[in-house]
Amino acid sequence: MAKKAIVIGAGIVGLATARALAITGYKVTVIERNLKATGASVRNFGMIWPVGQPDGDLYDIADRSAIIWKEMCNAAGVWLEEAGSLHLAYKNDELAVLEDFISIADKKRNNKMLLPQEVTALSKVAVTKGLLGALWSPNELIVDPRQAIAAIPDWLNEKYGVVFEWGKVVTQINFPVVNSNKQKWEADCVYVCSGADFETLYPDVYADAPLTKCKLQMMRLKAQPADERIGPALCGALSLTHYHSFSIAPSLPVLHKRIADEYPEYVKWGIHVMAAQTQSGEITIGDSHEYGDVHNPFDQQEVNNLILAYLKKMAQFTDETVVESWHGIYAKLTDGKAWLVFNPEAGVTIINGLGGAGMTLSFGLCEKLVVV
Repeated sequence: MAKKAIVIGAGIVGLATARALAITGYKVTVIERNLKATGASVRNFGMIWPVGQPDGDLYDIADRSAIIWKEMCNAAGVWLEEAGSLHLAYKNDELAVLEDFISIADKKRNNKMLLPQEVTALSKVAVTKGLLGALWSPNELIVDPRQAIAAIPDWLNEKYGVVFEWGKVVTQINFPVVNSNKQKWEADCVYVCSGADFETLYPDVYADAPLTKCKLQMMRLKAQPADERIGPALCGALSLTHYHSFSIAPSLPVLHKRIADEYPEYVKWGIHVMAAQTQSGEITIGDSHEYGDVHNPFDQQEVNNLILAYLKKMAQFTDETVVESWHGIYAKLTDGKAWLVFNPEAGVTIINGLGGAGMTLSFGLCEKLVVV
């Protein structure tokens, strides 16, 4: 008889854990407190972003995740674009960081420095005035998280028989029993993948963990006319100071200092600016990073204005009408580590704290973590 597993949470980490358990032969039940996933997993760019991960284990996990995403989306009929990414440089210190990075980073990334004319051949929307060059990475994937996170549960159910219990709030775990109001389940192992909701289960354990919450603001621009596609996802210099992969560049401190001097409001709100296109032609832009246990429930228009202002320095779209604005909140580690995995009691594993890299790391990470 197959062993039983329970996964609490149907966000990206929960789905990745359910998949990893299912392919090893477990009979999996996923319990989600909402009627569908509504948290950070559907409130992001939909980027699978290996370029942002440093060489070594993190990059390898991101690379494996990308392979899984491609296989899964193809099987589930979920839209995915192998868009790649461009990090654009308009100042000498930005170009220096990119050149340092490409000379030092693992060559298996297959990155390439592009001249301005090569950039325009790939991207019709990148601002050409003052453009010095760009880092081209072919490895980044784009999904629409709203579509993907909604479709993957159905595929997991059809492919592996994973059962989803929607609208059930788990209030207590007394392993091997999981309780939800008047309903209970039993399993051979339990995985808690509850994201920013880490107050409900094992609050005392979480209180001792180096964990906080991050609020990010994002927007979408109207679908571009005539089915226009923007090509690769676009990033500016602010992203070079955000992603840990670029910390290997000896020239990065110079760029950090200039950005701190010239863009103090961007540093205050943790803003770096990116743009990626959905299947429907809308363009997702963002984002900001505010850290703390409690956040303003309302979006800051000042933050959106800063994002839009910087976006104009690097991209020009045919239709720049903002049709949506929202924020998401995710759990983030404060000790610099990439994830939090621990066992609050025998038989129970908590996976949390992937921060803004959930889409990029979850499938590869959970495949490594689940050991029969």
